[in-house]
Amino acid sequence: MSQEFQEGQQNLEEKVDYNLRYYKYLYKKSVSEPAKFWEEYASSLISWFKPWEQTITQDDLITKWFVGGKLNASFNAVDRHTRGNAKFKAAIVWESERGERRTVTYQDLFYEVNKWANALKELGITKNDRVTIYMPLTPEGIFAMLACARIGAIHSVVFAGFGSQALADRIEDAGSKLVITADAYMRRGKVVDLKKTVDESLDILGSRSPVSHVLIFRRLGVEVPVREGRDVFLEEVGKFKYIEPVEVESSHPLFILYTSGTTGKPKGIVHSTGGYITGTSLMLLWSYGLSQENDVLFNTSDIGWIVGHSYITYAPLVMGRTIVIYESAPDYPYPDKWAEIIERYRATTFGTSATALRYFMKYGDDYVKSHDLSSLRIIVTNGEVLNYAPWKWGLEVIGEGKVFMSHQWWQTETGAPNLGYIPGLVYLPMKSGPASGFPLPGNIIEVLDDNGNLAKPKERGYLVMRPPFPPNMMMGMWNDVNSERLKKTYFGKFAGLYYPGDYAMIDEDGYIFVLGRADETIKVAAHRIGAGEVESAITSYPSVAEAAVIGVPDPIKGEEVHAFVVLKQGYQQSDAMAKEIQSHVKKIMGSIVSPQIHFVEKLPKTRSGKIMRRVIRAVLTGSNTGDISTMEDEASMDEIKKAVDELKKELKS
Repeated sequence: MSQEFQEGQQNLEEKVDYNLRYYKYLYKKSVSEPAKFWEEYASSLISWFKPWEQTITQDDLITKWFVGGKLNASFNAVDRHTRGNAKFKAAIVWESERGERRTVTYQDLFYEVNKWANALKELGITKNDRVTIYMPLTPEGIFAMLACARIGAIHSVVFAGFGSQALADRIEDAGSKLVITADAYMRRGKVVDLKKTVDESLDILGSRSPVSHVLIFRRLGVEVPVREGRDVFLEEVGKFKYIEPVEVESSHPLFILYTSGTTGKPKGIVHSTGGYITGTSLMLLWSYGLSQENDVLFNTSDIGWIVGHSYITYAPLVMGRTIVIYESAPDYPYPDKWAEIIERYRATTFGTSATALRYFMKYGDDYVKSHDLSSLRIIVTNGEVLNYAPWKWGLEVIGEGKVFMSHQWWQTETGAPNLGYIPGLVYLPMKSGPASGFPLPGNIIEVLDDNGNLAKPKERGYLVMRPPFPPNMMMGMWNDVNSERLKKTYFGKFAGLYYPGDYAMIDEDGYIFVLGRADETIKVAAHRIGAGEVESAITSYPSVAEAAVIGVPDPIKGEEVHAFVVLKQGYQQSDAMAKEIQSHVKKIMGSIVSPQIHFVEKLPKTRSGKIMRRVIRAVLTGSNTGDISTMEDEASMDEIKKAVDELKKELKS
């Protein structure tokens, strides 16, 4: 071993040691002196019209931040970037599957947001009114959100993939006076009629509808039915006029975002203004790594989800960065569309989901290697559990071993990353696996056993958060006046602690691994097995691109493990391949886990990339599939049904 190599290793170890010590110092400061820690960043990152009187107060369940302070989120995202040369900087870069391209500068953004805010005022919308936004991923959807914030209205964005009943439920619960929509848009080469769905949803509500007007943006220019007195086109009321940003309290609700879940009434999660934009902005710089003025973020999410609220709309624009968005699926019209976008706009951070990475993998490496992705410093993933194979592929194939893989854990309810890394500040040693990382500054996260005690290293337990919660944490649930549903949903398992419903494990180095939903546990012969753990084992096999694992009742074992597997291109489905995958899983997890392998070409997923395991389970058990309006590709259902039919034939024979 050469002296030069030894010195290099020593320097690396010293750097790692320094970064770990700095993280621990920062984290300790954030949890021991939370008020002092957060007021420093609230002062330096955010513009306030009136300083706060009290930095932090802890209610029974909710932590309130910057009490008494006044500000406006639209002013922070728009107006303050229109001074000097900053106004000529790209704020939003947009492409569509039809080849349309558009760059919106901060000066353009100022003009458009004021135009939309004027349209809202023309239609009688004022502070505290709710506005439902049902729009495709175009700049206009972002303009509408910021226009609401400008006048103090509370927006409720509903993902454009939801059907009429889901939209109706959300409009009614929010009590929205206005719905903003487009005539239609294109998705994978097909026309999606948004205005038609809005009409259907309002017909469902009938006399219960709180809606006075529907504001329509002409996206495709197709003919749509117009209801006299209710429906208005943007060009009829959207004239430019400067609209003074309304000063709102720090605790003023910025938006309501509904989480659908698998059953029951959607939960309207409410986020504040001051705390939310402070927490999300800091994590944009640290966890997303956009610490430099000229950094560019390409995010494959949608404004209908919390990632699209926090890391398409608010944090990037509040911090004056450039956000790149694409109005279609990231693999359409060809598999490397996402790579082409990174190359064209020299994105420095690529934000996507773990599921999307697994999906890209199946097309092979050549698509990626045909593009120059050297601008990338950081790949950020969230959503589903990040297994070893896509982690390695992202690091080595997309990033050529030079990027930082910053997987995160967070939720609609938490507003910003709570667990992960901070490559925008210090480079902590990466570990592969599901959401491996540390509690991010300001987040007190633990793993508890069934009795509420700290779990031992490498012992599976329940992920919890202790108060005080960071500023980006939810304020509560809309229409939950007495907080009863809030308590039952999030604080019922461990008194006073926020329990998101996830299994996790902490190792001897302090890294926390999120193992998947606790309600997706499979019980085999009295052994509790996480679906995510089995999926990680399956996808670590070289031929596998994706897998979805569910448990099906079995009279002897309690439940039997079934895995629906998508192979990478170049591999053939066969009984021999299925046995190889089974053997691989047994080696990793023991003989107790021997999944039944079913090969499919695609898995049913939501358009946000989450695998719809409940749908697979329903097909396999013959029960009701429930609402599938958010499914990306309904042809995936045919794949599952075909696999299940083949299984039934085998059982009969």
